[in-house]
Amino acid sequence: MQLNKGILFVLLGAGCFGFTPIFAKLGFSHGYSLGQINIVQMMISSFILWSFTLIKRSSFKGLNKKNIPHIMITGCFVGLTSIFYYGSMQYLPASLAIILMFQFVWIGIILEWIFSKIKPAPITVVSIIFILIGVFFASNIVNGDIQGLPLKGFLFGILSAFTYAGFIFFSGKVAVNVDPWTRTSLMSTGSTILVLVLFLRDIPSVVPLETNLITASIGVSLFGAVLPPLFFAVGAPLVSGGIANILTSIELPIAILSASLILSEAVTPLQWLGTAIILAAIVLNELGSSLFRVRKHING
Repeated sequence: MQLNKGILFVLLGAGCFGFTPIFAKLGFSHGYSLGQINIVQMMISSFILWSFTLIKRSSFKGLNKKNIPHIMITGCFVGLTSIFYYGSMQYLPASLAIILMFQFVWIGIILEWIFSKIKPAPITVVSIIFILIGVFFASNIVNGDIQGLPLKGFLFGILSAFTYAGFIFFSGKVAVNVDPWTRTSLMSTGSTILVLVLFLRDIPSVVPLETNLITASIGVSLFGAVLPPLFFAVGAPLVSGGIANILTSIELPIAILSASLILSEAVTPLQWLGTAIILAAIVLNELGSSLFRVRKHING
């Protein structure tokens, strides 16, 4: 029963991420800039997360002068991911932007290799190759549909993958003994400060707040920074890490499906094939790695 509950909440959390492109594209369609959307999004996210933290009376145990800046700096990766991810959507179809961002899977493996000296297993190398093959098909290079699209969009998309991978890697290393809600709120504060500094010139333009800007920003905040941590906080402890990683990959098809149905973006069968290959590679890596660990434990 607990396992089913965990699976449900992890799926809900990952699924929420898949709807963020809708609200980001909505904001851009109303003429708002990348800075305006990010500023309002981060301020709303910080307000909601700190409200949850204080209402829940979350523990501040373990916080000190040394790890508070580290937590906030780690949170800056979230702000950078938001900037690069939504920036990519300014120039590319949302379905392509999410595929580029999803490269965080293999980039994270490389980061583990570099910083933690954890050499990827053979099954992981095979999975990376399949992910890259999936990207080849999912990006629609075969049909030449990416020709003419701005290079800046692809650069932003890949950068979002690197910063997201960086966030996942460092968030698992920094102040892990601190209450998750307190950590998340501090990370959000770090992201907000970064965004305000980078988009200083856009601050006057978000006051007074306009209805369309608030709508887009609330949507991005809820589905990108508030609901996922809430659902993950409930569900992740009830399932294994490998299963959680497999479940979170549902974000990719949901994002592409929402881009197709709601944003009316054309998604070809070849792109769906590429997406399926990417998802299969993620499942292969997680199941293969789990099997390897079990065999290693048995052999002692």
